[in-house]
Amino acid sequence: MSKHGKKYLEAKAKIDQDVLYTPKEALDLVKETSFTNFDATVEVHLRMGLDPRQADQLLRDVVNLPHGLGKTVRVLVFAEGEGAAAAKEAGADVVADDDEWMKKIENGFTDFDVAISTPEMMGKAGKLGRVLGPRGLMPNPKAGTVVPAGDLPRAIVDAKAGRVEFRLDKTANIHVPLGKVSFTSDKLFENLATLMNAIKKARPAAAKGSYVRRVTVTSTMGPGVKVDPYQALAMEVS
Repeated sequence: MSKHGKKYLEAKAKIDQDVLYTPKEALDLVKETSFTNFDATVEVHLRMGLDPRQADQLLRDVVNLPHGLGKTVRVLVFAEGEGAAAAKEAGADVVADDDEWMKKIENGFTDFDVAISTPEMMGKAGKLGRVLGPRGLMPNPKAGTVVPAGDLPRAIVDAKAGRVEFRLDKTANIHVPLGKVSFTSDKLFENLATLMNAIKKARPAAAKGSYVRRVTVTSTMGPGVKVDPYQALAMEVS
């Protein structure tokens, strides 16, 4: 007995599991086979030829997607004094500038999508690792989310505009949102091309052999569509 419902199976029947589609064909299929009655998120899943146990093969970086993610990104900022004032002015949804906020987050408040911190506040933010770490919300210099107070406005604008982080997980995979099913195929294509270019540029020097082994695009609850990895790496932003 299949654990998937009728709609999923009907959608899956439109995809040939033995075919590696071009990026454009795959994104068109993802749009066509999305069956949720909400605006589903389109995601890409990459199987990398990297060994996450080797420090010199780890991959972590950020990229600004040209068309954003199609959702409201809630930003929390750890800052004090002038930094806190600048963050409020730049549109931060939450400014955690006192012990009361730290306590609230320690007790499980995570109603935000991105956390940014000034270097001075990382001592306090770092103590919240138990809550922020597992959710991928811990500010990190490599992800562009630990910045001097003067750079907070730019970092907040970038986060709200569709700046996404990509990182190699423990199973040698990378998972990144690309936008919404309601986006045009061209917008999804440009977001994917921008991401693939960033992944190509971030290739660790110690990477050996096949760098990107498998590429799959999918929508929330929808079936996966396999993309030809060579064509995905050759994508160009127009």
